[in-house]
Amino acid sequence: MVDNILLIALALAAGAVLLAVIRLLRGPTAADRAVALDVMTLVFVPAMVALAVVSGRKIYLDVALVYGVLSFLGVMSLARYFDKGI
Repeated sequence: MVDNILLIALALAAGAVLLAVIRLLRGPTAADRAVALDVMTLVFVPAMVALAVVSGRKIYLDVALVYGVLSFLGVMSLARYFDKGI
C-alpha cells in the first residue's frame, strides 16, 4: 500500500518536473527560468527521498541532502546575481 502511494507521488513529481521544464524552455525572462530551475530542484529532493524508501537504499537520502544544500546555494547565487551582479 505504501509503495503504491509513493509510486503515485513519484508520478506526480514527474508531472511537476515536466511543467517546470516547459517553463524553463519558454520562460520570457531569466528570472522565470531561475524559478523553474528551483522548482525542479524542490521536486527532485523529495522524489529522491521517496525513491530511497521504495528501493530501501539509504544512500539516496545522503544524496538528496547534499543536492538540496547545493541547490539552495545555487539559487542564492542566482538571486544575488540578478539583484546586484557579481
